[in-house]
Amino acid sequence: MPANPMTLPRVTYSNIAEDFAAVHDHLDVLIPQFKAGLPADLRPNRIAARNDADGSVYKAVSPIDRDIVLGTFVEASPGSLDRAVKAAQAACPGWNALGWQARVEHLERVAREFERRKYEIGVACLLEVGKSRMEAVGEVEETLDLIRYYCAEMTANNGYARDMKRAFPQERTHVVLRPHGVFGVISPFNFPLALSVAMITGALVAGNCVVYKPSPMAGLTGHLLIECFEAAGIPAGVVNLVCGGATVGEALVNHPAINGIAFTGSHAVGMRIFRSMAARPFALPVIAEMGGKNPTYVTQSAEIATAAAGVMRSAFGLQGQKCSSGSKVYVHNAVYDDFMQALVKLTRAIQIGNPEGRAIFMGPVINREAAERFDKAADSVRQQGRFEIGGRRLSGGLFDKGYYVEPSIAVGLPDDHCLHKEEQFLPLLAVKQFSDFESALADGNSVLYGLTAGIYTRDERELRLFLDRAEAGVLYANRASGATTGAWPGIQTFCGWKGSGVSHKGGLGPWYVPQFMREQSHTIME
Repeated sequence: MPANPMTLPRVTYSNIAEDFAAVHDHLDVLIPQFKAGLPADLRPNRIAARNDADGSVYKAVSPIDRDIVLGTFVEASPGSLDRAVKAAQAACPGWNALGWQARVEHLERVAREFERRKYEIGVACLLEVGKSRMEAVGEVEETLDLIRYYCAEMTANNGYARDMKRAFPQERTHVVLRPHGVFGVISPFNFPLALSVAMITGALVAGNCVVYKPSPMAGLTGHLLIECFEAAGIPAGVVNLVCGGATVGEALVNHPAINGIAFTGSHAVGMRIFRSMAARPFALPVIAEMGGKNPTYVTQSAEIATAAAGVMRSAFGLQGQKCSSGSKVYVHNAVYDDFMQALVKLTRAIQIGNPEGRAIFMGPVINREAAERFDKAADSVRQQGRFEIGGRRLSGGLFDKGYYVEPSIAVGLPDDHCLHKEEQFLPLLAVKQFSDFESALADGNSVLYGLTAGIYTRDERELRLFLDRAEAGVLYANRASGATTGAWPGIQTFCGWKGSGVSHKGGLGPWYVPQFMREQSHTIME
């Protein structure tokens, strides 16, 4: 008898030692069923809970195998986008008037709908992004926890309303956070469920309505998550889906009736959005997470096996296509040889291929552009340094149907090399030796980004120095499951410093939802 999916163990990014055989058995059955049921029909945009096919049609294929067509989607026309914004605008008064308690109840029903369909949606994520099984199912579990955590925060804070002191006996004072109106939500390909739903939920629970544009590589999961919102009874117009690329995104940002933007993606695009919204007659809110370089420090006192495992997982999980991927590691001279030996051994053991298989850790990079970026960086490494392992594009068989590259470790690069300074979003790790920890920490801070950082040390002074001086919003110490990756709702907040964010408050934590609201003071004389 097949397992009941509701009884299977939860998959997170940290419980890597658990026995997931039953989960794999379930996926062995579900993956071919899901692929066989992929519809060839057009998937139109969804505006006010109705289909809208106005725009140019495009096909999306799986990065795993370009012969697998995931669906046919519509790049929203200017008229379609305008209808979506107006539908959200029209829905705002009623959605806000429901009150925060009713909005929480609606969103808790959305979470239950995701839970009911979590393995199906996880398979869609696997096929669409090229994630491993555990990464894909873990993302759906994170999505559930994100919805529930933000609802719980709304409840714990009484809808972000509180009484204030009285200056006079006959005076009643009160402060409340209120919604802005219509938020545009623009999400990336790499976490098409968790990041989309986090931004959508933050906006909705606060009383805003949403026009949602997924990555053009993530239309399938975009449609499935909208199905969950609609099946849970979210009123028409509260969440609207418009697919497409940069042209649609720019039109959404520039629409005169948009009241705020939530964005996850590159620094360049995020800052362009930020400047655009600041240039309006009055500045409008931008909630943006914009990537990272994410250094790790392996000190003389580190436990080598733990450090090597954590660095490998953070550098090469999801093919390095995470904003928190550990793409640079500083290693003390005294432990450099031992660490490199352990890291190369773990890297050589990585299984690369079709992530439909239960043993596969690395699938393909997302598209041709990513593969060409890998080739360019690899050529630069060979010219200015060398690879300890990797550095090649893979070919033959399945590898010719997708963009598969080796997990790669570069050494001997000059200090100003792009692998030391710039986010690559690829399975490329730069290693640098150090003798003085304070100098290494200062060098790790000397980048545009400030998202995550990790350390491996058994020295309390080193740990305290790292916690005090590392210029990043998310810090980890001595973590085998990921040196710089693996934040979870309500456990680790996810805040980008410097060029990794604009609001100085992060997702997954208690100060995320208030960013979608504005403060209003009420003084009433009795």
